[in-house]
Amino acid sequence: MSELADGIQRYLAELGRENASPHTVRNYASDLAQFLEYFSPPGAEPPAPSAVDALAMREWLTDLYDRGLDPISIRRKLAAVRSFFQFLLREGAVAANVARWLRTPKAPKRVPSVPTAEQTNALVDGVALDKFERPHPERDLALFELLYGCGLRISELVGLNLEDFDFSERWIRVRGKGRKERLVPYASKAAAALAKYVSARTARPRERAVFLNHRGTRLSDRGARDIVKFYARMISGDASIHPHSLRHAYATHLLSDGADLRAIQELLGHARLATTQKYTQVSLTDLMAVYDKAHPKARKARG
Repeated sequence: MSELADGIQRYLAELGRENASPHTVRNYASDLAQFLEYFSPPGAEPPAPSAVDALAMREWLTDLYDRGLDPISIRRKLAAVRSFFQFLLREGAVAANVARWLRTPKAPKRVPSVPTAEQTNALVDGVALDKFERPHPERDLALFELLYGCGLRISELVGLNLEDFDFSERWIRVRGKGRKERLVPYASKAAAALAKYVSARTARPRERAVFLNHRGTRLSDRGARDIVKFYARMISGDASIHPHSLRHAYATHLLSDGADLRAIQELLGHARLATTQKYTQVSLTDLMAVYDKAHPKARKARG
């Protein structure tokens, strides 16, 4: 195995020890495999990490542009390589993180697609009706109530343990990105769904995970996504709705009902207020749509 390939393997193992989300590990593994492939010409060994200089990194970045990748994909690949070289720098395998010298492409500003409060409630209420003969309806309803009622990331949801809940005060200790902890309240409907599920929950011995699969062990990230996709397709007829759609809906509907932006930032576990502010753009877009439809000046302008 080449020195570069060995370094990538050590880095991915380190991510696992740091409890990075499976989604992050999968993406970084894929991006770094492509990075290794670029620096592995046919019949030749890739260079040692210490031999990869700024010029070689710029040529790699140019290749990403030449292949027509969008800025979001390039930013992710660049983040993976920067993190990898930072790991090598800590190990003493390289003298500098040459990936940090590359210019990050600007990401287009995108307003997230968010289901309305009516659409979201219809979806969650549809799960509660239990019309689809699912094997674990109590689990599925509790999952939806916490995703929408608490704005959790899917990795945060499947990572919950029984001891993370204060059932009397209705608080959850959530471990977010970077293992940062925050307390998130949950409401009466989520409490009722959770109580019903916990009483019916059948776990393997010593299993502390709240959300379980059919084997009685922790539900995976992919398993939770499949549950959301199934109900979204069957109830809403929209398979594009995913767990993060419910997180977006949680934040947007709180903001629309007058919640303070900084309070929403705390509830979502955003490190930067700017990340939370994108929901302001969603609300403004909704307001403009209402204005265009209802205001007489807007109707005259269209006419």
